[in-house]
Amino acid sequence: MTGILLSGAFGKMGKAICSKVDETDDFQIIAGIDIVEKENVVFPVYKSFDLVPDSVINRIDVIIDFSNPSVFSSLLDFMVKNRKPAVIATTGLSDEQIVKMKSAAYEVPVFFSANMSLGVNLICELAKKAAKALGDDFDIEILEMHHNQKIDAPSGTALMIADSISNEFDEKPDYVYDRASKRVKRSKSEIGIQSVRAGNIVGEHQVIFAGTDEVITLSHSARSKTLFASGALSAAKMIIKKENGLYSMKELIDG
Repeated sequence: MTGILLSGAFGKMGKAICSKVDETDDFQIIAGIDIVEKENVVFPVYKSFDLVPDSVINRIDVIIDFSNPSVFSSLLDFMVKNRKPAVIATTGLSDEQIVKMKSAAYEVPVFFSANMSLGVNLICELAKKAAKALGDDFDIEILEMHHNQKIDAPSGTALMIADSISNEFDEKPDYVYDRASKRVKRSKSEIGIQSVRAGNIVGEHQVIFAGTDEVITLSHSARSKTLFASGALSAAKMIIKKENGLYSMKELIDG
């Protein structure tokens, strides 16, 4: 049985992971990390990584992180110090934090994806192929919609899709987030990224390729957080068998 340290234990995704773990005999949540205090929890929850005792650390096989960028440095320190592989799905990380994560991956196996859905990652691959085939004859816009409690915007998934498309161009396009602040015509060297925060939308992403007299749209709709929890557990099962390095959904899809 694989022992999990769940970072962000009481968040929406933390709860989804707990529910999914309850359905399987392959995993056990050994402990959690969260600044929130709750009663009647079946595993110990610590407010910070440095409070986790050695007796608990020894039972942990993998860390699953759906938390907040503010605790990211302490997460990396804990991973490296205790040589624990990790599945990182926290979004809103800065460029500097990404660089530090890549450095940590020299010391421990790290799986990182801004979205744990197989479908979303297939959308990235399809968007790359479309961008390569259509070239600069089509304008590209990305629309993402999430629930009204989500803090970061644009979503990590929208940026992941945009980055996938950008890699197909010789010159990296500019990302434009607010057209209201730019009273100029749209240039060819840009990707528009728009965000909606409303209700309890789990996650909706559309990639629009608009050309002359035709529009091509790729879309993905997440109906519950269960699919992200399933993806995270599949990643956890994979990463505990890997050598040190940085891994992504591509390795999980390719098997």
